[in-house]
Amino acid sequence: MTLTTLQLKKRLDQKFQDPKWKTAYKRDNDQYRVEWADTGKGVTITLPSVIAKYEQRGDIAIDELVFHIKTSLEMMNQNPKLQDNEKRIYPVIRSTSFPTKSKAGLKLIYHDHTAETRIYYALDFGHTYQLIDQQLLTEAGWSTKQLKEIATFNMKSLPIELKCDRVADNDFYFISANDGFDASRILNETWLEEMSQKAKGELVLAVPHQDTLIVADVQNDIGYDILAQMAMQYFAEGRVPITALSFLYEDRKLEPIFILAKKKQNNTNVDKKDE
Repeated sequence: MTLTTLQLKKRLDQKFQDPKWKTAYKRDNDQYRVEWADTGKGVTITLPSVIAKYEQRGDIAIDELVFHIKTSLEMMNQNPKLQDNEKRIYPVIRSTSFPTKSKAGLKLIYHDHTAETRIYYALDFGHTYQLIDQQLLTEAGWSTKQLKEIATFNMKSLPIELKCDRVADNDFYFISANDGFDASRILNETWLEEMSQKAKGELVLAVPHQDTLIVADVQNDIGYDILAQMAMQYFAEGRVPITALSFLYEDRKLEPIFILAKKKQNNTNVDKKDE
C-alpha cells in the first residue's frame, strides 16, 4: 500500500470538513494542522510518519489518527482541574527526549525513572488525557509529592491481564488494556516482584510505546533476540514511542540493557531506577 502526502492531505481534509475546524498544510515540512476556527488551538501532525504507519496497517492507522485528533481537540475546550478529579490521575511513561514543557510553554511535572525513561502525570478524560503542568498543580495547591502519591495509588488499582506466548522455551507476557496506561504498569513494584519470583530465568521488560508493556521470562540467549525484535517493531508502530531498549529487573531495580548478538550487555553508564 502506497500513499503520497497530497493524497493523505485530501483524505484528512474530508475528515475535517466541519466549519468549526480549520485545516492547513505546510508543503515545505509536510505538516498538517487541524485547529478550532474560533480559538486557533489545535493539533499538528507530520504526514510522513502517518504514511509509514499506513503502509503497515492500512486505513486503520488513518482512522485511529483522526479519532485521536478529534478527542484531543475536544479536550482543548475543557477546563481541567485536579481537585475533585483525584481518581482520574495516573502516571505515564515517556522517553527522556520527551518535551518538558507543554505546547503552551508551561512546565510539565515529571520525575526521573531510568536513564531512558521519565514519569509524567496525566489527568484522564476517558478517550484521551492531558499531561499535568505546573499551573494545574499550583491551582490545586498540591506539591509534586502529593501528585506522585495520588497517581501511584491509582496506578496500583489498574487491572493487569496478561496474554502469554511461549517462543523457543521463553515466556513472553503482554499487557494491552488499551486504556492509555499499559506502559504505566511497569511502575507497579509489587507486581514486578511477584513476576520476578515466578520467573524461571531472568525477568526482562520492554515499554516500546505507551500502549504496550512486554514482560519476558528469558531462559536462553534466543529469548533476548526475540524480545529485542519485538520491542523494535512495537517502537516503530507506536503512536507515542518510548524506547526500543529493554530493562532487566533485578534486586527491585530496572536497568536498561542493550541486546546484541544473542547476548545482553548491561549499559554501565546508566542510572538505575529510583526507589
